[in-house]
Amino acid sequence: MFPVTSRRHFSFSLYMLRSSSPHNHVLYSSSSFLPSFASSRSSATKDYRKSSSPPMAACIDTCRTGKPQISSRDSTRSHDDESGFRYLNYYRTGYPDRVSRAPINVTQTKTLHTRPLVEDLDRDAEIDDVWEKIREEAKSDIQREPIVSGYYHASIVSQRSLEAALANTLSVKLSNLNLPSNTLFDLFNGVLEEHPEIVESVKQDLIAVKERDPACISYVHCFLHFKGFLACQAHRIAHELWTQDRKILALLIQNRVSEAFAVDFHPGAKIGTGILLDHATAIVIGETAVVGNNVSILHNVTLGGTGKQCGDRHPKIGDGVLIGAGTCILGNITIGEGAKIGAGSVVLKDVPPRTTAVGNPARLLGGKDNPKKHDKDPGLTMDQTSHISEWSDYVI
Repeated sequence: MFPVTSRRHFSFSLYMLRSSSPHNHVLYSSSSFLPSFASSRSSATKDYRKSSSPPMAACIDTCRTGKPQISSRDSTRSHDDESGFRYLNYYRTGYPDRVSRAPINVTQTKTLHTRPLVEDLDRDAEIDDVWEKIREEAKSDIQREPIVSGYYHASIVSQRSLEAALANTLSVKLSNLNLPSNTLFDLFNGVLEEHPEIVESVKQDLIAVKERDPACISYVHCFLHFKGFLACQAHRIAHELWTQDRKILALLIQNRVSEAFAVDFHPGAKIGTGILLDHATAIVIGETAVVGNNVSILHNVTLGGTGKQCGDRHPKIGDGVLIGAGTCILGNITIGEGAKIGAGSVVLKDVPPRTTAVGNPARLLGGKDNPKKHDKDPGLTMDQTSHISEWSDYVI
């Protein structure tokens, strides 16, 4: 048994709880439950009740089912508020067995931005074939190589759309200590969602790489690992910001792409669709350059100017052009549709459509007056050597 003092204190606490609760009829079925001494409490206790703070806002009572519930003094409280109130009263931060909290690394910047896996069939029906193919390939790769499951899940499987996946991949690869990936993700994802035409160009670039580059084993391989593809998509975002006169952000992206991928596209340059940048290292494209559709460019190619003049000063590349490795095309000149520029060439003058220019300085195969022409787009065929036997006496 409790000492007398303890029993009185306990009984008095029960009485105070009963009198302050709007549900005292649940806690106590009759007043006979109270001890007899409660009716003879001193006047000092009465004064204490009059001067004390308002009754408790809520208490734990027992419903007819016998399960504890949270009852609120405010009968107008909404259901959501009651749910939140109930959660806050039962949640205990001091109990690690109920909630485990991982330590937060405040220095971490390369965050993989994951989104819930989309399982809704109606939503899947809206996803284009390329994105669906990427996801299927990612899941297949995870089965073959479980070690990549975390990387592939964060980069592809958990992403809700092609836009989100691309924004995530670019933000992770272009972030640094002073430029967090979550900031870049919000920027990239916002531009991609507002401009579906950019996303369509992304899809066409993926198809172009898969069809023309024999080293590309899958769409997901290109999407995650081909820096030429990634640099081109980052440029598309930067170019859109440039056209919106957000030049500071556009130039910032250009700088990070140059540092991360060794590819330098001025954000003012105009790039078409179906672009293949094979290997891509050391490709430089100037501010006023224009590149058409279905163009293939190999590594170490420069589309530059010839000096420090301002204005329109960079090359214009037509549709279906193939530019070989190590080529320099300088000045405000035009490379005609379907032309081919041999590796290591230096081009300073216009090249007619569907002709081949090779050498340093470059000259047309077949001569200036009657150049040989081809009927296929070399940007699609990737044929880089068929002209040699007719042009050169080089032998081994």
